Amino acid sequence: MPAYPRLFRPLDLPGARLPNRILMGSMHTGLEARPDGMPRLAAFYAERARGGAALIVTGGFSPNDAGELSPHRAQMSTKEDAQRHAVIPKTVHDAGGRIVLQILHSGRYGFHQNIVAPSPIKSGINPNPPREMTAPEIEQTIADFVRAAVLAQTAGYDGVEIMASEGYLITQFLALRTNQRADDWGGPLENRMRFAREIVRQTRAATGPDFIIVFRISALDLVEGGLTGAETVQLAKTIEQAGATILNTGIGWHEARIPTIAQAVPRAGFAWAARRIKEAVKIPVIASNRINAPEIAEELLARGDADMVSLARAMLSDAEFANKAKAGDRAGINICIACNQACLDHYFIGQPASCVVNPRAGRESKLIYLKTGTRKRVAVIGGGPAGLSCAAVAGERGHEVVLFEKAAELGGQFNLAKKIPGKQEFAESVAYYAERLRRAGVQVRLNHAAVQADLAGFDEIVLASGIEPRKPAIPGIDHKSVVGYVDLLSGRAQAGRTVVIIGAGGIGFDVAVWLLEKNGRAPLEAHAFAHHWGIDESIAHAGGLDPKGLPAVKPAHAITMLKRSTTAFGSTLGRTTGWVHRAELLRNGVKMLKGVEYRKIDDAGVHVSMDGKESILPADSVVLCAGQDPKRDLEAMHMIGGAKEAGELDAKRAMLEGAELAARL
Repeated sequence: MPAYPRLFRPLDLPGARLPNRILMGSMHTGLEARPDGMPRLAAFYAERARGGAALIVTGGFSPNDAGELSPHRAQMSTKEDAQRHAVIPKTVHDAGGRIVLQILHSGRYGFHQNIVAPSPIKSGINPNPPREMTAPEIEQTIADFVRAAVLAQTAGYDGVEIMASEGYLITQFLALRTNQRADDWGGPLENRMRFAREIVRQTRAATGPDFIIVFRISALDLVEGGLTGAETVQLAKTIEQAGATILNTGIGWHEARIPTIAQAVPRAGFAWAARRIKEAVKIPVIASNRINAPEIAEELLARGDADMVSLARAMLSDAEFANKAKAGDRAGINICIACNQACLDHYFIGQPASCVVNPRAGRESKLIYLKTGTRKRVAVIGGGPAGLSCAAVAGERGHEVVLFEKAAELGGQFNLAKKIPGKQEFAESVAYYAERLRRAGVQVRLNHAAVQADLAGFDEIVLASGIEPRKPAIPGIDHKSVVGYVDLLSGRAQAGRTVVIIGAGGIGFDVAVWLLEKNGRAPLEAHAFAHHWGIDESIAHAGGLDPKGLPAVKPAHAITMLKRSTTAFGSTLGRTTGWVHRAELLRNGVKMLKGVEYRKIDDAGVHVSMDGKESILPADSVVLCAGQDPKRDLEAMHMIGGAKEAGELDAKRAMLEGAELAARL
């Protein structure tokens, strides 16, 4: 029997049997519009098919020009598109998998000049107002969705996913927030559902009974003017009757001010919303969002929350997730840490999606780990992210690797990150890489600060020794109130009630969150998370928002953050996660002062000058988060990670550099 029997119970669909309950959810990879995108996507999806995913959903492709997400064309609207796409389903089928094409019309979320919507209401996350669609345009858009599905069928896809969640066009028709029409496409819910219903009904009629139609339904809008729970259930029943094969749940609009996939969200934190839909329909329902471990998936299936689980970023971090889970190899699964740094954040700056803890993601045809023809002795100094990545790949390629780590445990800066509320997942990465080292036969020497003599006889020496926290030249920097962030997070120092943080980069924000959460906490479970963020779990109110708003908080410390620069606070944080940290700090009354000149630190506090005015900030504790410098105590042939370049601590670059170097050795 599989280690997770419910997760690996087959699921019968019309015309298809899925071998397990794992769906690889849709992600924008940034490859969809690239000239070399189709073969790279084929390799990307095929690796996940070989890894055991029962059904894969592509990134979104538009049915027409107006529905594009960006000015770069990524469509399924012509025979030529179908021909270009054909390599994807063929390669996935050859790998033993099944794949559906997501059809996504951006509506008012498109970042180009031709955006349309049910009503001309601008989104708060887009500077461009949409044009209101005419009734003939609505009918034509329905036909465009159907044409896209037929073309996908021609290309060899097993089905389509109709994107009706996250605030895109179909969602915009459904919600009063964005649909204020007075014709047959607006007004009562029956009219507002018409657009979605007709897309599904006509797609089923055009593609036949065995073509998979996944409908991505918003289980919880999390915006004012969104659907209530009763309206969502009515929609689910309507779409079932229209001919959908599966309902895949989405959570929150992109403009919602509640985290839905960030680290702050507990594992499977929204499965309860999927259950409401499952109880209302007979077709399979899929739970999504922050499901990153097989035991979590098994548990929610056992509770009856859903019939399947959607793993998106979890399939970035480990393409073999399903196969490993089926074999009971939990220790061998590279768990997604929900950092978003190399996946979503990449997409929003026009870079292909990848993964911090799995640099091969999105580089399947470029970053290849071949067995070495010449076995070398390789020394890696440092067991942080860069060293772990390099040593693991080098060992797996067949080199004799020795890793020197001066601390008593592997992980480097990840061991500090895992102490931050919401970032406990970093511990999973350390454990995973330690297991890879063990299986690859890498010799790990803990509590061993390497000296040059240790490195004699090695063919390759890799310096991955990381960073040293910077100590700014401020008079009084050695005052008894001053502590470094390493000493604070590691428990060697304590903070008083009133705290001044010098430095407002990622570490400064992490320290502030840690202090506000009473020096760390276990991840919030789903109900506590919902209460904290003002979510109405009964979904009796529009959008599932509690009309009382956010509950009051009682911060454990009074905090002031300081920075020399005049840039916006949080400008160096991740685009899709930074706003969560800023929101939490503002909610807890954290003061943020920029353009600060430091004068001195003494018993009175931190003396500063801003705009030519002198002031004193009282402080029981002054925490230094003022940057880092590379740690380069040894001579080496190669430098990676923080030893190469400190700056903002960058695990994404560190792990990629480690993997790329190891692939060349």
